Amino acid sequence: MFEIGNAQSYFACLSQTVGRLPFETIDRVSDLLLDAYENSRTIYVFGNGGSAALASHFACDLGKGTIHSSKKRFRVLALTDNVPLMTAWANDSGYQDIFAEQLANLVREDDVAFAISGSGNSQNVLNALELAREARATTVGLTGYKGGRMKELCDVCMMVPSDNMQIIEDLHLGIAHALFTAVRRKLSAEDLSKSAAQGMYL
Repeated sequence: MFEIGNAQSYFACLSQTVGRLPFETIDRVSDLLLDAYENSRTIYVFGNGGSAALASHFACDLGKGTIHSSKKRFRVLALTDNVPLMTAWANDSGYQDIFAEQLANLVREDDVAFAISGSGNSQNVLNALELAREARATTVGLTGYKGGRMKELCDVCMMVPSDNMQIIEDLHLGIAHALFTAVRRKLSAEDLSKSAAQGMYL
């Protein structure tokens, strides 16, 4: 455990935590996202606060940054982006339902509900995961600490092994970029493979 009191100790803690990340689980999620793409399933991303910002960021990366020579594109939506709808549900139903009520209109079997929560205990995130499970969607979590209650609601859960929220959020962004980069690379490799195969018959 590091006592974080200056920049050097903060980055020492960050570096130590990087070495303990669940790399195999992260790679499993990148494969899961690629499978969703290949089968035209929709990915719904959501979280609160800094996790809300990351949900929007990740949806942007997947939706735009993965575009390649194929006309096929990722079906991805951040449930954090429709502020009028979120505030309507918060006002009329309760903040705990702002994501679940959106999913109720949209989610289908085998879609992906991608939840982000540093603590793993945000009630609106848990409610959305429960609804997604009822709809027989695939549930993915990105969390910290020991996973919180979210861990039990996820088919795959990536946990940053830290009890420092800033370290957790830093590495959540890193994991999101690792997922995006792996998916983009695999799509590029598929393009090269298809081009090579077509060249054989020219």
